[in-house]
Amino acid sequence: MYHKIPPESKIHGQSSFPYTVYKGKIPAFFPSYPLHWHDEMEFIYICSGHGMITIQSHSYIVKTDDIVIIPPQMVHSIEQYNKSQMEYYNVLFQFSLLNYSANDACYEKYFKPLYCHTKLPPLYLASGEELNRLLRPHIMYLIENRKKSYTSDELMVKSNLFAMMHHINRHSAPTSGAELSLKNNYDKLKNLLLYIQSNYSNPITVKDAAAVCGFSSSHFMKLFKELTGKSFSQYLIDYRLEIAARQLVETSDKIIDLAENAGFHNASYFSRAFQSKYGETPSAYRNHYAANFTVFRS
Repeated sequence: MYHKIPPESKIHGQSSFPYTVYKGKIPAFFPSYPLHWHDEMEFIYICSGHGMITIQSHSYIVKTDDIVIIPPQMVHSIEQYNKSQMEYYNVLFQFSLLNYSANDACYEKYFKPLYCHTKLPPLYLASGEELNRLLRPHIMYLIENRKKSYTSDELMVKSNLFAMMHHINRHSAPTSGAELSLKNNYDKLKNLLLYIQSNYSNPITVKDAAAVCGFSSSHFMKLFKELTGKSFSQYLIDYRLEIAARQLVETSDKIIDLAENAGFHNASYFSRAFQSKYGETPSAYRNHYAANFTVFRS
């Protein structure tokens, strides 16, 4: 059964050099990347097309040459927008790469506020904005040299990351009390995302979900819609459909079996819901994408 924990457990790069650059393509690699979070600082550079990136409660329609900044621990997702395609690069690194220890003065002054979300830059940078202009040469260097051995280029990698963090800190501002309160709500939502990842194939009621977050059902339904833009029931259906879509492309399992594994116990309902979301039947979707599907991040 396909299963992925939202706080990514995979190591990005090497444990001794926690940095990497990935290439992404939607929908050729996958139709969406559901809500998740990780410890790495992430930059997403859009090299072509359009897509939608959601960070916490804000959704951005992104296009060529836009840059998105995702601080550590922020809940985010990447999705296809309408029927558009999008190619992009992810640059990820852990703050530990740029500081000697957590007691380092630079960490306390520049990195910890970003990690704790007490000071943040603008997260979406359209192609013409000043911070985009300042960051782009460094991001392009990292993209263009992504296949070099880190042992031969590690100082240049670090120097570009330091320059990016310098510009980010100069364009950051203290977060408001409302934003910090929002962070606390998202911390509780993370518990639910973990629960869904472990139990999506089983029935999950609103009451179950509310209990995981420690809220009443009515407060939970209102808050969940505010945080994600969807009702909980719609989010759960969409999440299960995303699991099924990946299994269709990545496995040769029978459609009825993968529907059951994804939490759909009625084959007819699954087929209707899938076609409503993706615009084609599960079998047509498999034929469309499986032949050309290659999992790679280069």
